[in-house]
Formats: sequence, C-alpha cells, structure tokens
Amino acid sequence: MEQRNHKALIQTLLDCALACEYCASSCLEEGHVKMMVKCIKLDRDCADLCVQAARLLQRDSVIAHQYLLLCEEVCRLCAEECVKHHHEHCQACAKACRTCADACHKNHEPIYQD
Repeated sequence: MEQRNHKALIQTLLDCALACEYCASSCLEEGHVKMMVKCIKLDRDCADLCVQAARLLQRDSVIAHQYLLLCEEVCRLCAEECVKHHHEHCQACAKACRTCADACHKNHEPIYQD
C-alpha cells in the first residue's frame, strides 16, 4: 500500500486515540473510579498503540501493516470493556475503537511472508 493511501487510516487511528484519552480522563472523574480501573488502563494502552501505529504509517515503516494486527486487538479489547459502562464517554470510545479495529483489520498484513 502506498503512503498516500494512509491518510484516512491515520485519521481513524488518531480519532480513536483521542476518544480513548478523553474516556480515560473522564473515567477518573466518575464517582466509582475503582470500578473504572480496567477501562482506564485499556484506554491508555489503546491510545498509545493507535498513536504509534499512525506514526509507523506516516513514516512508511516496513512493520506498519504488521503492527496494525496488535492495534486491532487492543481496540477490540478496549471496545469490549468500554461498552460495559453506560457513561457517554465510554460508549463513544467503544464506537471509535470498533471503527478503528475494523480499519486496522482491513489493512494489516501477516508478520512473515514468503
């Protein structure tokens, strides 16, 4: 895939990262923060991985498309956790994570190819 085709995918990754950061910050403001710990941790992990994936795609790294497999997995984990909570920020995050996971799935490649 040529670099010029990455613009939409990079934007999807960054949108997901921002939704995760917002969700994590908002979770810290909830009344029962201890119930939100797993959500916050996954939000932070997902945001970090999505930003790194965007960086790898932007620099046209040889591992960028393989990295998307990991990104897809963490996005799906984060979405599964966020959807359990009824807060608006969690539901928005789950939606962004599902969208990102689907985009990553369409674009990742196996680690090793003959």
